[in-house]
Amino acid sequence: MGIRLNGVVIDTTDLDLLARFWSGLLELEITRREDDWISFGPGLALQLVPEPKTVKNRIHFDLVADDFAKAVARAAELGATAVGEVHEDLWQVWQDPEGNEFCICVS
Repeated sequence: MGIRLNGVVIDTTDLDLLARFWSGLLELEITRREDDWISFGPGLALQLVPEPKTVKNRIHFDLVADDFAKAVARAAELGATAVGEVHEDLWQVWQDPEGNEFCICVS
């Protein structure tokens, strides 16, 4: 029996808001759109849900940037918020426009 990871789905109360954010940050095109679903290829999707995020994520993305300064500037421009300072000169925690945590990493 084989089991494989098909992708990661982020719940959202605003599909368009998070689609603009994640497609802009990761430079991904929307490959499928429905009333309650947006896919960015096989690895990432957004799903419309009625309830807002209320607690810290139990899983998050570590995004490695070729140019850390440009990446954090782009994240902020798209509506992300930094959560604290850069740790060990290697990574910083951010929140997308709906509060989902992710890290931008130097390496």
